[in-house]
Amino acid sequence: MADRRRRLVVVGGVAAGMSAASRARRRDPDLEIVAYEASSHVSYGSCGLPYLISGQVRRPEDLVVVTPERFKSERNILALTRHEVLAIDPWGRTVTVRDPSGSTFKTEYDVLVLSTGGRASRPPVPGADLTGVFTLRTLDDGIALLEYLRGHAPRRAVIVGAGYIGVEMAEAFRTIGLEVAVVEMLPRPLSNFDPDLSELARAEMERNGVALYFGEPLQALEGDVRVRRVVTPSRTLDADLVLFAGGVRPAATLARDAGIALGPTGAVQVTARMETNVPGIYAAGDVAEVHHLLSDRPAYIPLGSTANKQGRVAGENAAGGDATFPGVVGTAVLKAFGLELARTGLSTDEARQAGFDPVSAVVRHGSRAHYYPGGGRITVKVIADRQSGRLLGAQMAGPEGVAKRIDIFATALHARMTPEEVAELDLSYAPPFAPVWDPVLVAARAAVKELGGSD
Repeated sequence: MADRRRRLVVVGGVAAGMSAASRARRRDPDLEIVAYEASSHVSYGSCGLPYLISGQVRRPEDLVVVTPERFKSERNILALTRHEVLAIDPWGRTVTVRDPSGSTFKTEYDVLVLSTGGRASRPPVPGADLTGVFTLRTLDDGIALLEYLRGHAPRRAVIVGAGYIGVEMAEAFRTIGLEVAVVEMLPRPLSNFDPDLSELARAEMERNGVALYFGEPLQALEGDVRVRRVVTPSRTLDADLVLFAGGVRPAATLARDAGIALGPTGAVQVTARMETNVPGIYAAGDVAEVHHLLSDRPAYIPLGSTANKQGRVAGENAAGGDATFPGVVGTAVLKAFGLELARTGLSTDEARQAGFDPVSAVVRHGSRAHYYPGGGRITVKVIADRQSGRLLGAQMAGPEGVAKRIDIFATALHARMTPEEVAELDLSYAPPFAPVWDPVLVAARAAVKELGGSD
């Protein structure tokens, strides 16, 4: 290895992998960097896939952030698509790669960043391999789904799962005129929200013509060559298209087979520097665990924002730097038709499981001054610890202004603030944007009262 430049191999592209490669390049202009990506695209906005299906994003190319050609010409990074890494040899410091022709080869590395991401869950039920059955994880998945919609003109779609992707895709399919049913084995949608917020999502979906079937595990898919029916213990639903949206699992088989330790979540265990237990190998993105700052435990929260941050830290350190990723508070937002929903920190159940004694307060308050046209009422739930008085989490739902207001609570969680301190924040006010008492402040004051404080 002394005869060549130091080489970084990145296994997997997209958010974490290409952030790592780009940061490593800025840190070390002389480092040789090669990224292997199994799919056909190396850098794109996967969170935009539902909006590609709905037509709000016009073309798949609009989701592409950086092409392999630009990575080479602008950053001197060799990004190879349709190259799947089959094995990692940590002792010989080599990876085995299969290229688009099906041939395999080995290549050496000095340092490696593992960013194989997550895999969409695909239930092992009869009929899962029928034509017309999809997952939506990669841009290739999105293109395949678009081609099916255009080529077969389905009328009835069944979505299996009511998490973020299931909810967003219910809206996407309704936007393009499909009849939509959602089958979910759990008793409600968005199960990482508290039930009162989940209920608002359920009502909004039903109001927009989505048939919902909760507490019904998938038993089988039926059809000839194409899918025709979805079977649960309680019913059989006609379907021309089925989308599995039952969540994401870490794509950690490659890591496990290489002797890289997995954590309690099933994702790769990493330090704050994104180091694995194997010297010279870092991991980042949806394949890796995160440290939850509220529970002080490992968590698996696969989000693009986190993947980019972890990738940046992994790339910095792989190139000789010293960066850390402290952790997350679990902030997320989504849109369900006319309803914005967001959460940060711990839910009530999560807080209890983490050893806290949670109390909560719920308010409904206007998003704008009452006399200013437009807007609507926002439901805000604040969760705090009875013993310490510390803020533990917040959840919101409303027609506007939710996405940015949740960031106030996320910032407060990072700062370890109490609801009383949040209630004293100097937030902006103007009638088109907020009432004089913002919903954030009203909810924080309600939580203070629940904790036994004065109004």
